[in-house]
Order: sequence, then structure tokens, then C-alpha cells
Amino acid sequence: MIQKNLTKNQFGLPILEVKNLTRRFGGLVAVNDISFTVIQYEIFGLIGPNGAGKTTLFNLMTGFIKPSSGQLLYQGAEISQLHSHKIAGLGIARTFQNIRLFAELSALENVRIARHLHTNSNMMKGILGLPPALKEEQKSQQKALELLELVGLGDQRDEKAKNFSYGDQRRLEIARALALEPLILLLDEPAAGMNPNEKQQLSQFIRNLRDRFNLTIILIEHHVPLVMGLCDRIAVLDFGQLIALGEPSVVKNDPAVIEAYLGND
Repeated sequence: MIQKNLTKNQFGLPILEVKNLTRRFGGLVAVNDISFTVIQYEIFGLIGPNGAGKTTLFNLMTGFIKPSSGQLLYQGAEISQLHSHKIAGLGIARTFQNIRLFAELSALENVRIARHLHTNSNMMKGILGLPPALKEEQKSQQKALELLELVGLGDQRDEKAKNFSYGDQRRLEIARALALEPLILLLDEPAAGMNPNEKQQLSQFIRNLRDRFNLTIILIEHHVPLVMGLCDRIAVLDFGQLIALGEPSVVKNDPAVIEAYLGND
């Protein structure tokens, strides 16, 4: 059975295992026989050129698409055939490369929607305003407000998502993912569109999230200095294949990585 009550004294145990994972789209092999293990509480980076298969791998991990072959184990349990909402309920949440917010809803409403995964009252109890439903709604509201404060958007709780800057939409999306109370948080290009100062702040913010919520974080990011300075380990993909895996100091000096991605800079 999958458990969600992990503690820091379990650091070093595998939480997500990718085993010979392959995904084909017709004649295109987007992810080709990839295997690696993510350890609890680490910040794990996925890098590689455009089209390397990184977002496809995220989609496999979160149930948006199913593998052609291979396994995905979460705390030892096979999850590769589960639907995305089931995987989210088990403790794996994500953001997207292309931001997916409810544009016409407020920041608070966007986060509260995600909280519904953790409410037990049914629709009829909510309509009737019965005490259990009201109590859950109050708790959900308070949690959403706390998360907006955490990402620096507390004073914009009533602003529609469409009116936020690109960077603030990224932060709102992270708040919504955190509302799912995940054990693993997947961030798809969180630094996209940010200036150097914002990227530095983001790096520290991600560390703080890991420590505050006991998270394991997996991120896709093209800004190599951020990845090298932030991640405990890095996997490098190229044409759907895993070409390197290890600590940043090892990966950045790997000849295959230099040739495929880093160049001679």
C-alpha cells in the first residue's frame, strides 16, 4: 500500500523508480528505454535539448499519457496505468511548460479548486450548508490563503489569473500544485521568462519548498547554471535516451553531455 506519512529519517530511500520506460508515437520513439531512481527529498533535474523527451517523461510520470512499455513505481507500487487524477491523489503534483490556470477565476479560486481533492463532503452537503461541509470549506479557504502568502501573492487573492504577470502566473501554478499536498512536485521549466535575479530567487524558493513541505522535487529546466547550482542529481536526455545521470559536478564534465547539450562554454 502507498503511504503518504514519510519522514526525513527515511532520506535515501527510493520514492519514484523509472524502469525501462518507453513511449512511442507512431514511428517516433519519444522516450526510449529509460531507467533511473529518484530518492526521497532530493531535488532531481532533467535537462537536454528541445525534443529530448523531457516533457513526455513528465506526462508519463503523471498519467497524462501511458507508456508503450516499461514500469513506473511510486513507493514500490506500479502506477504507470493509473489516470492522472489518481496519481495526483497519491501524492504527485506538477506544473506545466505552458501554464494551465483558470484564467477567469481569481488566484484564490484557482488554489481552492485543487484543494477539493482533499475534501470529503459531497455536493449535496455543500448545497445545504451542513456543518461538516462548511468546516471543510473554511479549512480549504485557509489553506489556499496560506499558500498564496507563501508564494508572495496573498495581497492579490481576488485578482483574476489572466491579469497576472508571467512570473506571478508561474508562482500561482506552484501554489495550486502545493494545494494537492504532494510528496513529489514536478516543475516544468519554472524559470522560463525570468531574469537572472528572479532565477536566483526561484532557486532559493525551491529549496525552501523542499525543506518546508518535505518534498521530493523533479524539475525540467533549460537554464543550466540554475540546474547545476540547485539539483542534487541530474539526468540528461537526448533524442529520448538517457545519456548521463549523476551529481552536477560529474554530469557537466561528461563528454556525451558536452557534445549533445552543453557545448564548449
